Amino acid sequence: MSGKGRTHPGTVRAWDWPTRAFHWLLVSLILSAWLSFELANRIGDPTLKWHRWNGYAILVLLVFRLIWGVVGSSTARWASFVRGPGAMLRYGLGMMRGEKARYLGHNPVGTAMILILLAAVGMQAMLGLFALEHNEITAGPLKRLISDETAKVITDLHVRGFNIIIAFAVIHVLANAGYGMMTGEPLIQAMVTGKKPAEPYVDAAEMVPVPSVTFRALVVLAMSIVIVFGGIMLAGGRIF
Repeated sequence: MSGKGRTHPGTVRAWDWPTRAFHWLLVSLILSAWLSFELANRIGDPTLKWHRWNGYAILVLLVFRLIWGVVGSSTARWASFVRGPGAMLRYGLGMMRGEKARYLGHNPVGTAMILILLAAVGMQAMLGLFALEHNEITAGPLKRLISDETAKVITDLHVRGFNIIIAFAVIHVLANAGYGMMTGEPLIQAMVTGKKPAEPYVDAAEMVPVPSVTFRALVVLAMSIVIVFGGIMLAGGRIF
């Protein structure tokens, strides 16, 4: 295996920087979205501008990740880690038997949790586009497309949905921490450094980066911004 890009012999590249940036930016924006709602009046933002722009940023990130899963480095690609329920079942049963199949990218059980989290966050952000906030003055940019009655139902789902996301996030963190303690695999550290210990991984020996990763990531980001804001405006919504 090539030593290029390693911090020291004995580690291999696992995640490219756009994938890691997506992960930590999404965590930060979810927390910021919650704070911007809960503390709106205290910070002098009764019309929830901060909260709304958090939602836009989350949608841009999710679209970015969808595209990056097609054109990004090897471990970021959906085809490299999204597997059927059979693979998840076999992996889970293997763990119960004490087997330690290690994956350079996401393992089958971790993949399921990640997909659930991304779907929940995406649904939450989409609902926010139609929500009517508690002051009945501030509304999502697409609220005008639905009736007030429907908006009230969507708003209730939007408010309650955050509890579901928090529950999934807590399970995700605890599962990663528990898995790390059981196997000694530094999952969280790897998402910071982009490196993992050199091991006989099941899925790949080392990440294969795409050429011009920074330029490609910036192009994908620009595309994502156009898709999100362009889509809202095409649907008749107002961004500001």
